[in-house]
Amino acid sequence: MITVVHRRYVPYSHAHYAGNLVDGAYSLGLFGDVATEVCIRLDGDEGLFASYDDVQFKAPVQAGDVLEITATVVKMGTRSRRIAFESRVVCRGSGGSSAQVLDEPIVAVIATGTVVVPPKP
Repeated sequence: MITVVHRRYVPYSHAHYAGNLVDGAYSLGLFGDVATEVCIRLDGDEGLFASYDDVQFKAPVQAGDVLEITATVVKMGTRSRRIAFESRVVCRGSGGSSAQVLDEPIVAVIATGTVVVPPKP
């Protein structure tokens, strides 16, 4: 099918909890962004997010991290696209301006969801 990958630095302004933790909704917002690109590439339209079937928070995301967000279409209907999402920490911030590239990315969030696009003319 198709896989789209985005990378995003998590700014300190998004830290919401002690220890510079970022809320889980941050990754869900990034899933929406990458799903939009999937729809544009496949259908020439931004589409609409219809639902999440499953969301699992596996590891914390912290301010100063760099996330790699992957969306892979796993099923296509006439107007719907089922997508598997993964958010991985590829660089971990260690406070201030220092960070390190991780040898093995940390899977932070996984989900599956459905987007819909307008009917083809």
